[in-house]
Amino acid sequence: MSSPRKTRSPLRPPTSKKPSREQADPARARRSSAAGGESAQARPAHAPRGRASAGQARSAEPQIEPERLQKVLAAAGVGSRREIEALVEAGRILVNDAPAVPGQKIGPGDRVKVNGRMVPLRFAQRAPRVLLYHKPEGEIVSREDPEGRPTAFERLPILRRGRWIAVGRLDFNTSGLLLFTNDGELANRLMHPRYELEREYAVRLLGSLDDEQIASLKAGIQLEDGEARFNSLVDAGGEGVNHWYRVTISEGRNREVRRMFEAVGLTVSRLIRVRYGPVELPSRLKRGMWMEMGDEDACKLAGLPPPVVKPGERKREARLHRTVPRT
Repeated sequence: MSSPRKTRSPLRPPTSKKPSREQADPARARRSSAAGGESAQARPAHAPRGRASAGQARSAEPQIEPERLQKVLAAAGVGSRREIEALVEAGRILVNDAPAVPGQKIGPGDRVKVNGRMVPLRFAQRAPRVLLYHKPEGEIVSREDPEGRPTAFERLPILRRGRWIAVGRLDFNTSGLLLFTNDGELANRLMHPRYELEREYAVRLLGSLDDEQIASLKAGIQLEDGEARFNSLVDAGGEGVNHWYRVTISEGRNREVRRMFEAVGLTVSRLIRVRYGPVELPSRLKRGMWMEMGDEDACKLAGLPPPVVKPGERKREARLHRTVPRT
């Protein structure tokens, strides 16, 4: 029978636990507990989570001020301000099921119907959409034509909300730059005479101008609907009987450029609009094609601050599209 193994280290007597500083010094413990109570009172309580905090967040949001009915509906693409004013006068716009009145203001809580259909309203700033379209000859700038002729609107993309508004018009036999937007406020800004946006045209004449005719066209000639004049008129050369000129004008009356040259005895054989205000016809935009303007350029054209791109969103960039008329 084996004997129990002896440990080499001697047995140690049990040691008592060392008292803490507070236990050793009762006065220190009283001071520590007093300080702890003061810090607990000074510490701010956490705000309760849930509905209370959500309500505080909603109340902190900026309140949207009511805006004029014409401005809001124009931004929604219903039409230009003049068209909307005509709809109000005709009683075709309802606000909260009551006929709208001129100069009325609306806010996010109001319900607006145009011709019986509810209009989705937007009050936060968004970049307007702007299309550059190279209109060929043989198209009209109208949504429908009783004669069945092709229209420029047949080539445009379909909007899920609102509608395209043509910025000015081009004659059936005139080609070149034509702008479209879904923002009636921007359309009004680009078309209204008080802004005096220049239009530039390349004009081919059967014949050439003499110095007296050039001076007359720049000084102003009398047409049936009033005086008209070119801001500038530059000889662009030519061969044979055809001669090219570049002209600029600050208004867009019906067939105005053609009628001005007819008033001095010359016929326009070809007319191309190459610029509208600050927007030029890109050389890569061929006839029948459209290009959407990028968000930054569209906001700059509308006089708005650059758009703020939220996380996960992409800003719209300029891109070309080859199109065929919709059937």
